[in-house]
Amino acid sequence: MGKKYLLDSNVIIGYLAGKIPHNGMEIISEMVDMIPNISVISQIELSRFNDTPENEATLDRFIITSVIYPLSDNVVKYTIELCKQNKIKLPDAIITATALTEGFTLVTRNISDFNKISNLKLLDPFTL
Repeated sequence: MGKKYLLDSNVIIGYLAGKIPHNGMEIISEMVDMIPNISVISQIELSRFNDTPENEATLDRFIITSVIYPLSDNVVKYTIELCKQNKIKLPDAIITATALTEGFTLVTRNISDFNKISNLKLLDPFTL
Protein backbone atom coordinates (compact mmCIF):
# COMPACT_ATOMS: atom_id res chain seq x y z
CA MET A 1 0.00 0.00 0.00
CA GLY A 2 2.17 2.83 -1.23
CA LYS A 3 -0.66 5.37 -1.18
CA LYS A 4 -1.26 7.71 1.69
CA TYR A 5 -4.64 7.81 3.37
CA LEU A 6 -6.47 10.08 5.78
CA LEU A 7 -9.10 8.27 7.86
CA ASP A 8 -12.38 10.07 8.55
CA SER A 9 -14.04 9.71 11.96
CA ASN A 10 -16.88 7.54 10.65
CA VAL A 11 -14.41 5.01 9.27
CA ILE A 12 -12.45 4.88 12.52
CA ILE A 13 -15.63 4.29 14.53
CA GLY A 14 -16.82 1.64 12.06
CA TYR A 15 -13.42 -0.07 12.11
CA LEU A 16 -13.11 -0.15 15.90
CA ALA A 17 -16.69 -1.45 16.21
CA GLY A 18 -16.12 -4.09 13.53
CA LYS A 19 -18.99 -2.68 11.43
CA ILE A 20 -17.17 -2.37 8.10
CA PRO A 21 -17.68 -5.25 5.64
CA HIS A 22 -14.89 -7.83 5.46
CA ASN A 23 -13.06 -6.45 2.38
CA GLY A 24 -13.10 -2.93 3.81
CA MET A 25 -11.90 -4.17 7.21
CA GLU A 26 -8.90 -5.83 5.57
CA ILE A 27 -7.93 -2.63 3.78
CA ILE A 28 -8.43 -0.44 6.87
CA SER A 29 -6.42 -2.94 8.95
CA GLU A 30 -3.51 -2.49 6.54
CA MET A 31 -3.79 1.31 6.87
CA VAL A 32 -3.90 1.07 10.67
CA ASP A 33 -0.91 -1.28 10.68
CA MET A 34 1.06 1.35 8.71
CA ILE A 35 0.18 3.99 11.37
CA PRO A 36 -3.07 5.77 10.59
CA ASN A 37 -3.28 9.41 9.55
CA ILE A 38 -6.10 11.53 10.98
CA SER A 39 -7.04 15.18 11.07
CA VAL A 40 -7.13 17.08 14.33
CA ILE A 41 -10.88 17.39 13.59
CA SER A 42 -11.23 13.60 13.76
CA GLN A 43 -9.31 13.62 17.03
CA ILE A 44 -11.84 16.11 18.42
CA GLU A 45 -14.84 14.24 16.99
CA LEU A 46 -13.67 10.93 18.44
CA SER A 47 -12.87 12.35 21.88
CA ARG A 48 -15.77 14.70 22.50
CA PHE A 49 -18.46 12.27 23.67
CA ASN A 50 -18.75 10.46 26.98
CA ASP A 51 -18.66 6.73 26.40
CA THR A 52 -17.93 3.62 28.37
CA PRO A 53 -14.44 3.56 29.90
CA GLU A 54 -13.56 0.63 27.62
CA ASN A 55 -14.62 2.45 24.45
CA GLU A 56 -12.87 5.64 25.51
CA ALA A 57 -9.69 3.67 26.20
CA THR A 58 -9.91 2.05 22.74
CA LEU A 59 -10.37 5.42 21.06
CA ASP A 60 -7.55 6.95 23.10
CA ARG A 61 -5.18 4.11 22.08
CA PHE A 62 -6.14 4.60 18.44
CA ILE A 63 -5.54 8.35 18.62
CA ILE A 64 -2.21 7.96 20.43
CA THR A 65 -0.94 5.58 17.73
CA SER A 66 -2.06 7.86 14.87
CA VAL A 67 -0.32 10.70 13.12
CA ILE A 68 -2.53 13.72 13.81
CA TYR A 69 -2.42 16.50 11.24
CA PRO A 70 -2.94 19.93 12.84
CA LEU A 71 -4.47 23.10 11.51
CA SER A 72 -1.38 24.34 9.70
CA ASP A 73 -1.40 27.69 7.91
CA ASN A 74 -1.80 25.87 4.58
CA VAL A 75 -4.76 23.84 5.85
CA VAL A 76 -6.42 26.99 7.21
CA LYS A 77 -5.98 28.83 3.89
CA TYR A 78 -7.25 25.86 1.88
CA THR A 79 -10.22 25.46 4.26
CA ILE A 80 -11.23 29.08 3.74
CA GLU A 81 -10.97 28.66 -0.02
CA LEU A 82 -13.05 25.47 0.05
CA CYS A 83 -15.76 27.10 2.16
CA LYS A 84 -15.97 30.07 -0.20
CA GLN A 85 -16.22 27.86 -3.29
CA ASN A 86 -18.44 25.03 -1.98
CA LYS A 87 -21.32 24.50 0.34
CA ILE A 88 -19.45 22.34 2.84
CA LYS A 89 -19.52 22.01 6.62
CA LEU A 90 -16.50 23.47 8.37
CA PRO A 91 -15.25 20.16 9.85
CA ASP A 92 -15.55 18.52 6.41
CA ALA A 93 -13.72 21.45 4.83
CA ILE A 94 -10.85 21.08 7.32
CA ILE A 95 -10.62 17.33 6.68
CA THR A 96 -10.72 17.96 2.92
CA ALA A 97 -8.05 20.65 3.13
CA THR A 98 -5.86 18.34 5.20
CA ALA A 99 -6.21 15.51 2.67
CA LEU A 100 -5.50 17.79 -0.29
CA THR A 101 -2.59 19.59 1.38
CA GLU A 102 -0.91 16.30 2.32
CA GLY A 103 -1.76 14.44 -0.90
CA PHE A 104 -3.94 11.88 0.89
CA THR A 105 -6.88 9.84 -0.33
CA LEU A 106 -9.73 10.50 2.09
CA VAL A 107 -11.22 7.30 3.49
CA THR A 108 -14.81 8.03 4.47
CA ARG A 109 -18.28 6.55 4.48
CA ASN A 110 -19.80 9.93 3.64
CA ILE A 111 -18.78 10.18 0.00
CA SER A 112 -21.69 12.52 -0.74
CA ASP A 113 -20.29 15.07 1.73
CA PHE A 114 -17.06 15.30 -0.26
CA ASN A 115 -17.73 14.27 -3.87
CA LYS A 116 -18.23 17.86 -5.09
CA ILE A 117 -14.51 18.53 -4.48
CA SER A 118 -13.15 17.56 -7.89
CA ASN A 119 -9.49 16.99 -7.03
CA LEU A 120 -10.13 15.01 -3.82
CA LYS A 121 -9.52 11.25 -4.02
CA LEU A 122 -12.08 9.26 -2.03
CA LEU A 123 -12.38 5.68 -0.81
CA ASP A 124 -15.44 4.20 0.93
CA PRO A 125 -14.46 0.96 2.70
CA PHE A 126 -18.13 0.19 3.37
CA THR A 127 -18.67 -0.47 -0.35
CA LEU A 128 -15.63 -2.66 -1.13
